[in-house]
Amino acid sequence: MEEYVYIDGKKYRRGYTTGSCAAAASKAATYMLFTQKKLKEVNIDTPKGIYLTLKPENIEINKEYAICSIQKDGGDDIDATHTMDIFAKAEIIDRQNEGEDIYVTGGIGVGTVTKKGLKVEVGKSAINPVPMNMIKTEIHKVLGTDLNTYIDKTKTLKITIYAPQGVEIAKKTFNPRLGIVGGISILGTSGIVEPMSDEGWKKSLSIELEMKRAQGLDKIILVPGNHGEEFIQNELGLDIKYVVRMSNFVGYMLMEAKRMGYKKILLAGHIGKFIKVSAGIFHTHSKVADARNEIMISNLALMGAPLEFLQEIDKCVTAEGAVEIIDQSEYTGVYEILCNKCRDRVKQHLGDENIEVGVYMFRMDKSYLAKSDNADSIVEVFR
Repeated sequence: MEEYVYIDGKKYRRGYTTGSCAAAASKAATYMLFTQKKLKEVNIDTPKGIYLTLKPENIEINKEYAICSIQKDGGDDIDATHTMDIFAKAEIIDRQNEGEDIYVTGGIGVGTVTKKGLKVEVGKSAINPVPMNMIKTEIHKVLGTDLNTYIDKTKTLKITIYAPQGVEIAKKTFNPRLGIVGGISILGTSGIVEPMSDEGWKKSLSIELEMKRAQGLDKIILVPGNHGEEFIQNELGLDIKYVVRMSNFVGYMLMEAKRMGYKKILLAGHIGKFIKVSAGIFHTHSKVADARNEIMISNLALMGAPLEFLQEIDKCVTAEGAVEIIDQSEYTGVYEILCNKCRDRVKQHLGDENIEVGVYMFRMDKSYLAKSDNADSIVEVFR
């Protein structure tokens, strides 16, 4: 792994996610179960394209199962899970009906999802889709794509991810507020933790704005992250050369775009981020400000939604959960209202009538949800 990144002249050490730990521990435990031999190190690939070599610890091997752990390392971006041990237990069990060749579940210290609107189904262990895919991909590297070479068709390889410290550590995270009970989540979209302070992060983002302006661009597309890039490319069919990520720093990046002389700004983001902007919140991290339910409820109330409906929305722990309810109602027009309010707040924040602004919102699956009235005309200038 390229261990360090340089931001604003300072050296920061990268780390790796709980998802990478789970994948590495699963791969090592699987290898040790079938070979009955200890591993000194295990290699995995990450979605970011960085190769990791990690050390299995707490190894236990017998004929029935194999266990090992990988210690989480957040690099210089230390969070609540830094240095905790992520375990994997590999064992062969009887296949249940049409069960999978590889069955991955969570044990002690890995939370269970109890409310809708997250990336994992209610009742399932809080192992997000990317780490889940990493776990299975790395196991296939050990056993091949056809597990029947190693496992009888009536059997399944069961992988249990657990973290004994997770029950206590989860109390320091947002999991209880999200309806994830009993432990931490196994997370990570890239497999790598990129260490950046807020100031260093903001400056690195604005550098990209400066580069594109220097290349002659006077129009830009701002997105919070990966999902926004995919929406722009796949749903709108636009060239991602216009795209710059702004993370949670919406207000900062807007003012940087104004300072640099951009004349047209298209914003595309998940409703969970942009609903905040529609109410004038320009730093969208939940630790700074989170009034998603209140904003949604007030706009629905202005549309005449009954109290019972508003109370259902108030029970949602995510904007995505609220979308699932609204999609089945007569109040889907709230999405367009929020887009237009988001655009108007951005215009007000910029304080420059000569800068054109358009807004798109999408769902968690990166499908189109709504747009501001003028969005189509702005999109055309990027084609």
